[in-house]
Amino acid sequence: MTVVSARSRCRAGISKLAALLALAAAATSSMAADLTVVGFGGALQEAFRSAYFEPFRKQGGIALVEDSYPGGYARQKAMVETGNVTWDLVQMDENEMASACEQGLLEPIDRKQFAKAQDINPAAFAKCGVGAFVWSKVLAYDGRKFGDNGPRTWAEFWDTRRWPGKRGLRKQPRMTLEIALLADGVPAADVYKVLATKAGQDRAFAKLDQLRPSIVWWESGAQPLEWLESGTLAATAAYSGRIASANQQGKQFRFSWDGQLYSMDYWTIVKGSPHRQQAHALLDSMFDAQRQVAFAQAIPYGVTNTRAAAAMPEALRPLLPTSPQNLRNALLLDTAFWVDHEEELLQRFTRWVSQR
Repeated sequence: MTVVSARSRCRAGISKLAALLALAAAATSSMAADLTVVGFGGALQEAFRSAYFEPFRKQGGIALVEDSYPGGYARQKAMVETGNVTWDLVQMDENEMASACEQGLLEPIDRKQFAKAQDINPAAFAKCGVGAFVWSKVLAYDGRKFGDNGPRTWAEFWDTRRWPGKRGLRKQPRMTLEIALLADGVPAADVYKVLATKAGQDRAFAKLDQLRPSIVWWESGAQPLEWLESGTLAATAAYSGRIASANQQGKQFRFSWDGQLYSMDYWTIVKGSPHRQQAHALLDSMFDAQRQVAFAQAIPYGVTNTRAAAAMPEALRPLLPTSPQNLRNALLLDTAFWVDHEEELLQRFTRWVSQR
């Protein structure tokens, strides 16, 4: 009797375990069936959600889940190499997209596959990506501290006597070395010619040496504005769209377009994505002019749809990095330069930072 009862309990336990495993497998299968879209998080992802993801969910009825990451392509590389691709549509900056494309980690993009492609600026299409938006890094400062009389140029950013306080810069050589050369008087048109030389690189690091005691390094786009608000920073390099969004919520950040650094971020599809068809459908919906206007209203960045750019509300135009008046003295990020030089300059930059 005891033996029978023990066997019965054992069989019951095995049945329960099998049921749980079946439920887990079903859940995993259900998750795998969802289109996964990955962005950089924060205010930017909130803008994606309101302008693109939610309308797509409601209109198409396609299951869509979101994820976020800080950039790079290590995760995509691991997924492709193991054959376990769980991300589908991923936001990437241009130089990382180019490197990942060269390594075969991304699906090629064919503009003929998109019904609304005719409205998109042809320059937005790359071999392995399509432009999501044009972003900008600008000089920002605390309006409570300096009013309307804060630093307006990168040269003034270096002047901690006239405008005392800590300075925020992103902890990476890309865009930081360019800012240093702009601050040292190199015209925007000549920055990459200078930076391509050993003497130019030495010049950039020498300029950073001057500011070293005042630098606070940030690593995510939300940090510099949080630190401006808290008083940790008096001035910082920051993303223009995040600043404009924060000011819409009552913050008092001032910023200058003089010497802005701008580039395009891209949507990419991970090689071997099981949901390429759904990813294409989402991209095509993102090409819609009204949705791109809604995106720029949520976070003021440049858009890729030419009709959307023409239909942009007048009040919003001065906040866009692509507005003609904001492109004076602007520096377009040179992706080819960084694909060729990032490894060596990153090593030098890392050593320099560690010497503090």
